[in-house]
Amino acid sequence: MLELWERSVRATHYFLEEKDIIALRPLVAEELESDALEWWVLVTPEDDAPIGFLGYASDTIEALFIDPEWHGQGGGRRLVAHAESLASGPLGVDVNEENPPARSFYEALGFSVVSRSALDSAGRPFPILHMRCATPGR
Repeated sequence: MLELWERSVRATHYFLEEKDIIALRPLVAEELESDALEWWVLVTPEDDAPIGFLGYASDTIEALFIDPEWHGQGGGRRLVAHAESLASGPLGVDVNEENPPARSFYEALGFSVVSRSALDSAGRPFPILHMRCATPGR
């Protein structure tokens, strides 16, 4: 899962420098091993190889990463639809402002920006867009 995360980040998070990815790797590994989130993994039908995953908690998508080889094939939409089916209210997600394709992806699914933070949750200078979708379980 950590390798999938890194492949996805390298393909989509152009604003991150190598030192940022190296610093994030152990934090992501710790998060993947914790029980703080529900983890949903999308796998290939042929050999159950992971191609994407979503972390979910309290009506919020906390993480969504798809292997770059599988971008544009509906895996992200399937995982978001699953999160919507679990939500009891408006589904939320935080998106890096410097990742326009992610913002476009969520906007295409009915999410809109409700606020912005200049720093990420760890206080790093990566602006975050807080998005909501008011139609859970579409």
